[in-house]
Order: sequence, then C-alpha cells, then structure tokens
Amino acid sequence: MQNPGTAARPWMAPCDLQPHDFEPHDGAFVDSMVPRELDKVTPPMYRIEAPDVLTIDVQQNVSEATHGLQAGDLVSINVTGTFPEEPIAGEYLVELGGQIDLGFSYGLVSINRLTSDQATTVIERHLSTQLRQPVVSVSLRSVSGIQPIAGEHLVGPDGTVTLGQYGSVRVVGLTLDEARQEISRKLSSEFANPKVSVSVFAFNSKAIYVVTQGGGLGDELVRLPYTGNETVIDALSQINGTSYVSSSRMWVARPNRDRSNTTLLPIDWNAITQAADVTTNYQLLPGDRVFIAHNKLVAFDSAIAKFTSPLERILGFTLLGAGTTARLSGNVLENNLQGAGFVR
Repeated sequence: MQNPGTAARPWMAPCDLQPHDFEPHDGAFVDSMVPRELDKVTPPMYRIEAPDVLTIDVQQNVSEATHGLQAGDLVSINVTGTFPEEPIAGEYLVELGGQIDLGFSYGLVSINRLTSDQATTVIERHLSTQLRQPVVSVSLRSVSGIQPIAGEHLVGPDGTVTLGQYGSVRVVGLTLDEARQEISRKLSSEFANPKVSVSVFAFNSKAIYVVTQGGGLGDELVRLPYTGNETVIDALSQINGTSYVSSSRMWVARPNRDRSNTTLLPIDWNAITQAADVTTNYQLLPGDRVFIAHNKLVAFDSAIAKFTSPLERILGFTLLGAGTTARLSGNVLENNLQGAGFVR
C-alpha cells in the first residue's frame, strides 16, 4: 500500500530510495509547489533562537520626575533672594555621599536618592534658615552610572540576552518585534519610555549543510548560515563549487519528522550551470542537506588503493630487505676471500 504522504507529494520519496535510482529530469520528482529560483517564497517571520547574535540599541531616557539623585549626577540650581555677593546659580555636581555644596555661606545639603522636586523642597528648607523667602528651582542635567546598551548581544543557551546591570530578558522563540517589546518592558522601570531597536547580527541558529562525498576517503561537511534567500547554486558558490572527486549526481535532503519518509530533491547541476535552468535550483530551507555524490571511478580507485597499499608496503619492505642482504653478503664474501690469500 502506498504511503498517502508520498502520493500527495511526488517529490517525497520512501526512505529506502537511493538517489542513483532517479534521473534529474524524472517527472515523478518535479513538484511545482517546491520553491526555486524565480519562484521563491518569503520565509515566515524570523524566530530568535540560541546562539543567534542580536544587535540591540536602546535610547535611555531618564525620567526627572522619578530619578533618585546620586553621586556623580549633575543638576542645575537657581535660587532667588540670595546674598548679592554669593549667588546660587549654575550647575552643581552631586558629591560622594549625595551632598551638594551651595557655597561657603550656605554649606552642604544632602539630596541623596531624592527626586528633583524633593531636592527643591529640601534646599528651600535649608536656605530658609539664612535667607528670607528663597525661591529654589532644581533640574537634572546629566545622570551618572548609566550603562549604555548598544551593540551585539549573544542569545545564551537559556534563551536570554544580558543587558548588563539591568538584568536579562528571555527572547528565544520571539520575533524581532516581540523581542523589542519585551526588552522595552524590562527597561521601563529604569528609564522613561525607552526606545529599543533589535536586529539579527548573526543567524547562528539556522543553517544549511553541504556534504561532499570524498570518494571513500571521508566526506567533507560545510555549515553555511541561513538568511532566507539561498538556492542550490548559492550554497555551492560558497564552497567554490564541486571538487575533482565529485560527480554531477547531487540532491537536497530535506528534514522530515516522519521517519518512514524522506524528502529527496534531485539536482541537475549541468542544467543549472550550463543552461540556466531553474527547475532544480531549489530555494533552500533551514536544515537542508545538499549532498554531492562522488565520482564512482574515483571511489573505485580509492577502494583499490586501500587494498593494494598494504601489499605494496609489504613487497617494498621485502625487496628492500632482500637488496640489503645481497649487498651485505657480497661485502662479507669479498672480505673472506682477501683474508684467505686470494687476490682478485
């Protein structure tokens, strides 16, 4: 009984089918629904996975209404009703311990962890002991201790990206827009309306593979990053084409959860390269294996070499030993004759 999945998709072959059983132009394997050059499809929205590398940039806006002043912050303070010879106007640095020095006559005021409005009230109360009805205004100029969030961030094995001192955010399985919203939500407690941009710097989690059969001397495997637009000829161009041991027999093996079926897409390399035929220049998907079979004559030659090489070594050692023995025997015989009084 024929597998219904195979009947529905002619290009899906039973797993016991070998690539040499079909020809590149066999109509049973041609399916117009398979994306190929000139008939490509747009992949679904990219889902982040480990170990992708993301580029994350955040515009870190500090809310003056909620930010607690700390050492290193720079504030602008203006006070009316001060002593004429000692005005309070300009920018002041919050010193260690969260204090501001208002001048020799006014002394130090502690505003550590206070907002700008709270600091205004505290400074007015402090100056009212020396001045008559002082009017104080405090505004934030710059903030210290902010760690910039910009550049490349690796998605770890646990599916999170680290944002430095602000913690980690789980982004695995999310689209770029969803990751941006999640990071913005995480930073909203630290910054006022943070603006976040997220893009993929390196597509490390999804790849295609090119396997070159080595004529009996081991296969060569190359992993290529998947970006969504690669075709067969794109993949082979990245490995500089076929090697001298390769044949024109090649195919795409597509991953399939059903172990009873395997998807094999035959490739007509000569038609792709010599006639610009796009029929078998398939658009590759994540996990695809482009398999390049070896030349059978090269494989046969390698098999013979594996069998004859040990014999050649044995015979070589035998002949070398026999020649050495013969030379040594001749020298010994000559010495013996001279020792017996015979002259040649």
